[in-house]
Amino acid sequence: MSRRVLVAGVGMASFAKPSVAKSYDELGADAVRSALQDAGLPYAGIQQVYAGYVYGDSTCGQRVVYRFGKTRVPVLNVNNNCASGSSALWLARQAVESGAVDCALAVGFEQMPPGALGAKWADRPAPLTDFASALGDLYAVDPELPMTPQYFAAAGAEYMDRYGMAPETFAKVSVKARAHAANNPNAVFRDPVTLDDVLGSPTVAGMLTRFQCCPPTCGAAAAIVCSQEFARAHGLRSDVAIAAQSLQSDADDLFDKKSAMSLVGTDVTRAAATEVYEKAGVDPRDIKVVELHDCFTVNEVLSYEGLGLCEEGGAEEFILAGEHTYGGRVVTNPSGGLLSKGHPLGATGLAQTAEITWQLRGEAGARQVENVLLGLQHNLGLGTAGVVTLFEKVS
Repeated sequence: MSRRVLVAGVGMASFAKPSVAKSYDELGADAVRSALQDAGLPYAGIQQVYAGYVYGDSTCGQRVVYRFGKTRVPVLNVNNNCASGSSALWLARQAVESGAVDCALAVGFEQMPPGALGAKWADRPAPLTDFASALGDLYAVDPELPMTPQYFAAAGAEYMDRYGMAPETFAKVSVKARAHAANNPNAVFRDPVTLDDVLGSPTVAGMLTRFQCCPPTCGAAAAIVCSQEFARAHGLRSDVAIAAQSLQSDADDLFDKKSAMSLVGTDVTRAAATEVYEKAGVDPRDIKVVELHDCFTVNEVLSYEGLGLCEEGGAEEFILAGEHTYGGRVVTNPSGGLLSKGHPLGATGLAQTAEITWQLRGEAGARQVENVLLGLQHNLGLGTAGVVTLFEKVS
């Protein structure tokens, strides 16, 4: 990287069910206000804004930040499916790193409807048409069920066929997620669940039950990134930096692989993680805390391997040995993850960023992981966009 990019401030609006949540502009403003207060910076100090969201009309980002004043700064709206928030951060980081600006704001928000995700535009080609066709060649798609969980049910079935993992082991991920979320006041679901609870909840698709699927959620999060020179000039904190970051899409052989695991982004995750580790000169075994994209239990399992947290085919042993939680090798999703904290699409990547920043600062309270020097964030959108960000504590 040409210039070190610091995380000067982070903020989050507590996630909530659609039935009780605020509107997206209120949520987004709450997150921005929190990040500005955390940084100790007025909005006038922001030189560019990147706003990530999926379900919204054009210029929603302007609607959010105009609450803080109309300062003529560029506001760019970003839609990259569930990786929209991290994509906004990628753009903000790139702008600061390149020297185009010294300080940028990334904000992500979502006001989601209740129920399963569905297509909003029926009069034009769907972006996932080729993915759906490829899935249909691999899996008995039920047209009466939501499509998204069927992608991950197919990927889970493929993983079980390939490595012999038991369905119960996937369910253990949800038990762990709830245990972590109990210590997160921003999480939607904080009550513990047992393995029987998870397995006994209604079936959604294939081996996936309701408690193995993230809930539709509304919320927002934000991060302010800046150069070292800007932080020094404005008296901002400089204790957390972005060590490396990668945004990747699919390779040309995606559909040739005939793999549901590839369709849901496992290859993209692996490629992005590899690039990040190479850029930073870091071994994934040196990372003690990770916020990864657990939209379904299946994706958490696949991400363990894609991110290099365990060897290929080793996820079951990794889970059963408790290596994915406190007392193990790496704490995955101390926030409770998407499964328990919730998944407001545009906000997720920046909420992960906030959690990793708090962990590196030692400000995570009862969720705090000991002796954290590096933290990894992973955010994935079908279609495909995958973002992996490595944060480091600056001494």
